[in-house]
Amino acid sequence: MGLLGAIEAGGTKFVVAVADENYNVVERTSFPTLDGEKTLDQVIAFFDKFEDIDAIGIAAFGPIDIVVGSQTYGYVLDTPKRGWSGYDFLGRMKAWRDIPFFWTTDVNGAGWAEFETGAAKDVQNMVYLTVGTGIGAGIVSNGHLLSGYGHPEAGHIFLQKHPEDNYAGHCPFHGDNCLEGLAAGPAIEERWGVSAKEIPDDDIAWKIEAYYIAQAALDYTMILRPEKIILGGGVPHRDILFPLIRESFSEQMSDYLEVPDLEEYIVPVANGDNAGILGCFYLAKTLL
Repeated sequence: MGLLGAIEAGGTKFVVAVADENYNVVERTSFPTLDGEKTLDQVIAFFDKFEDIDAIGIAAFGPIDIVVGSQTYGYVLDTPKRGWSGYDFLGRMKAWRDIPFFWTTDVNGAGWAEFETGAAKDVQNMVYLTVGTGIGAGIVSNGHLLSGYGHPEAGHIFLQKHPEDNYAGHCPFHGDNCLEGLAAGPAIEERWGVSAKEIPDDDIAWKIEAYYIAQAALDYTMILRPEKIILGGGVPHRDILFPLIRESFSEQMSDYLEVPDLEEYIVPVANGDNAGILGCFYLAKTLL
């Protein structure tokens, strides 16, 4: 067997890497995200150094079209990221080299790593939620990534507002109605007028944030009945959040459904910042 490739395509930066069949990284680099053509020029220049790549996993910022057979399969859809709306990402890679590519979302990539070797390695049903610049989820149901007419947009579920929150919302589509508009990193900073890093642990800001994440976890629990909910991204790095989220989840659930012990149910990522690249390698190998 040859090498595996990984492309973690973020809105701010791209990370590309090559590993052997045992996931030992041979080379890895990153660069800022430019427009589609200029960015993939750099991606292809990186992979051109390796003749024996058997498959590449691509986990891309979205929204993207993951529906095989669709006229825009492999495209980045409407996005505020300049130079990417309507860009045929997968088509450009296939034109470069005729090998298998696993094409999915950035959160699916990271979520799959948590499912294979991370916090959800012992279950078959999980939700991986990333809370950072945006909010998205990778969902595994009965051992398979969940998708249908497209990929889930679990960061844009509608929520009830916290009674002490008067913020108008950050989402350009849904304002203060959706999870991303209320709880993403930019929403925290815009609401309070300071960097989230400057907000002390005992500030009400974190109780409000926990209320929204807990409410989302409640909704996912009601619909999907996962065995674990895993929180990643920059915002959950604040340690105070996990006990606040579990407490708020318990209050909002109000003993309606039985769930696993909350210390084991709502948990942080285990693969850290390597989850995206690892997930790409794992998904690439499934093609072989």
